[in-house]
Amino acid sequence: MEELKAYIKADMGRVAALVEKSLGTDIPLLEKCNRHILEHKGKMVRPMITLLMADAIGSINDNTINFAAAAELIHNASLLHDDVADNSDSRRGVPTISSILGPRPSVLLGDFWLVKGIARILDATENSSRVMNLFGKTLSELAEGEMLQLEMAKGGATTEKEYYRIIYDKTATLFETSALAGAISAGATPEQEAAAGEFARSLGLAFQIKDDILDYEGDETLGKPLGQDLLEKKITLPLLGAMKACPSQEQRIREMVKGIEPGSEAQKTISSFVVENGGIDYAEEAMNAYLAKGVKALDAFPKGKAKFYLSMLAAYVGNRNK
Repeated sequence: MEELKAYIKADMGRVAALVEKSLGTDIPLLEKCNRHILEHKGKMVRPMITLLMADAIGSINDNTINFAAAAELIHNASLLHDDVADNSDSRRGVPTISSILGPRPSVLLGDFWLVKGIARILDATENSSRVMNLFGKTLSELAEGEMLQLEMAKGGATTEKEYYRIIYDKTATLFETSALAGAISAGATPEQEAAAGEFARSLGLAFQIKDDILDYEGDETLGKPLGQDLLEKKITLPLLGAMKACPSQEQRIREMVKGIEPGSEAQKTISSFVVENGGIDYAEEAMNAYLAKGVKALDAFPKGKAKFYLSMLAAYVGNRNK
């Protein structure tokens, strides 16, 4: 991962600078909130995909930088809104804006970041309308995924079909649009666009499955607390895999999820059930299949450093521990 970061360090620096410039404000509270997020930002995987995809197909240009900045701004906007919907106290190991100031400022801040992301798309000199439509589709899917997840959590009724719809809408769609925006900025052919979308869609699904695996076997000192998904009554792929392996216990487990409380015996029982019935292995097998599918899609691109680093990014997704 360090080698990959070094390869696109200069362009990622341009993206980070544009993101920060986009958030300029004379409102002290807004500036303080923006600074809190910028100081605890993630690995910026989505803009990384935008840059690498453009580089794999042609070259990175000013429009690529605008689209990459938009991807990062819109991603963080969605997280600010998610923190309110999920009542999250922490993210990346630090308190959320929602937990510090309350839900209203978090929603308003999310709106602010969202509008700034849209502005970056509109600043592009070419293909801004087409890319805006892609991000518009993604924003709709982000909302639909969150609503479907809330609906399913209420009754503990999530099936595998619904799970994949949720993780596409909440995670993979933004990966896909980030890649397509980069490809379009570099003048991709229709075949290359299709391959870019396939790669990033598969990568996004694998990324979320890995997140869901880490909820059962991750290291709490590295960020997200173990069992957070269960406390939010989310039935994810490791649990679905375990119930598939032990169908006689499915109804009992689903009822336990519906009534789960922090630190309860039910939480420990479900976690043990997942491990003992191969739920982690089931999810890892699905994740690895998506990663292989994504890497295979890169065959559409000429051999080069960017293509190599895209495959390295896929390896990172499968091996990360936070």
